[in-house]
Amino acid sequence: MHSYASFRPIHVSCRTLSCDPVLLCHRACGLFVFWHNLHVVVCRAHSEVGPNNSRAASPVLSGIRGPASLSFVSENPSLLLNSHLIFMPQSSSSKHAIFSFFSGAGFLDLGFETAGFDVVFANEINKEFVTGYIHSRKTMNLPLPSLGIACDSIDHHLTPEASESMTSDIASVRKAGQTVGFIGGPPCPDFSVGGKNRGHTGDNGRLTQSYVDLIIKQKPDWFLFENVKGLWRTKRHREFFDKMQKKLEVAGYSVTSKLLNSIQFGAPQDRDRILMFGAQRKIGGKNTQKIDQFQWSLSMIHNERTAFDFDWPSTNEFGKKPQKPKVPDYLTVEHWFKKNKVQSHPNTKHCFIPRAALVRFQTIAEGDDSKKSFKRLHRYRYSPTACYGNNEVHLHPYEARRISVAEALAIQTLPCEFQLPDTMTLSAMFKTIGNGVPYLMAKGIAASILDYIQPTNK
Repeated sequence: MHSYASFRPIHVSCRTLSCDPVLLCHRACGLFVFWHNLHVVVCRAHSEVGPNNSRAASPVLSGIRGPASLSFVSENPSLLLNSHLIFMPQSSSSKHAIFSFFSGAGFLDLGFETAGFDVVFANEINKEFVTGYIHSRKTMNLPLPSLGIACDSIDHHLTPEASESMTSDIASVRKAGQTVGFIGGPPCPDFSVGGKNRGHTGDNGRLTQSYVDLIIKQKPDWFLFENVKGLWRTKRHREFFDKMQKKLEVAGYSVTSKLLNSIQFGAPQDRDRILMFGAQRKIGGKNTQKIDQFQWSLSMIHNERTAFDFDWPSTNEFGKKPQKPKVPDYLTVEHWFKKNKVQSHPNTKHCFIPRAALVRFQTIAEGDDSKKSFKRLHRYRYSPTACYGNNEVHLHPYEARRISVAEALAIQTLPCEFQLPDTMTLSAMFKTIGNGVPYLMAKGIAASILDYIQPTNK
């Protein structure tokens, strides 16, 4: 049994929050703030000596829906335990801490954690995505970030007060002997070829500038930036990308970037993404590596575009089982549906039910993904980019329906234990899945970064 910290409710002034989240999980000045029913509860943690004279770590609190009227709860901590709150002691042997931004439901974070990093802070403005982040970690028995989850815009962390708080947290992490890394993929529609294409002046596009500004302001030891290939391939967007990279180099970072596809890491999906990695030139001390030695391909199964060279099937008549081709099974949709046991997965019931499109669902051939909408997957082929917005509909390979949330998670290579809560809307579920970095890709990139920041002596 873990020995948890005891709590004593106190009165404090309640500042205005920048959003009305389903939950707020945040630490500031030693205070833990969270929603609890109809109240905002503020408690100060006091360490308590546990078994073998060990001291309990400060727990992370996550609350449930409620408006912001300040109050405090009973002196009896058991009331909190009976209110669907999550108490988890934080401990990690990792030497590398991560501050995550635009965290979504935590796909990128999960990849880094399983590669050996410690996610200590997460930032996501969408409250439904935060609910998914919390729920998925609970079902996988994973701890929440020890410094909390901030449900607000990244711009908030550029304000003087929030910036000072983050600087203090970073200093504490470093004092504990950990390096600090920032990871994040700002919203991409303004750079997407199939999106709004407004560029860096769009509501979403400008957040890339905010992320770069935050990196320069807080000076993490290293950072990762992820976005759509349109930011790198489209001429006018590429100019902005190059400008951001130059700013980071001037700020003292060695920077490298590369266009990668998730299928290279074993994900059954054709998903191009531009990745930028930067590290302070002092990182690694005497073992400092030149940035051109950074190995993007360290965990790749297929280099460059070789995965697309197999004799993949094109289309087959819907309703008739095609002959299984000689292609890598692990890159097929059917393999991942079976691997993740999608038919018994808790999210298998989460699927959009068509009102009038059933006949059309039956006329589209298996594997016909040539149109912008109503793309039918092929059971023995990889999926097109998992993007489930802007009227883009992906159909099940051999059933007359859209794919389920469980199937979409499988295509993103999440572990079968990963699940989203019933309280999320279907739209939010599919949006956060489509926004996420495929788990295997995230884990592979994390391994490359780990290899770079802690090189072995040769």
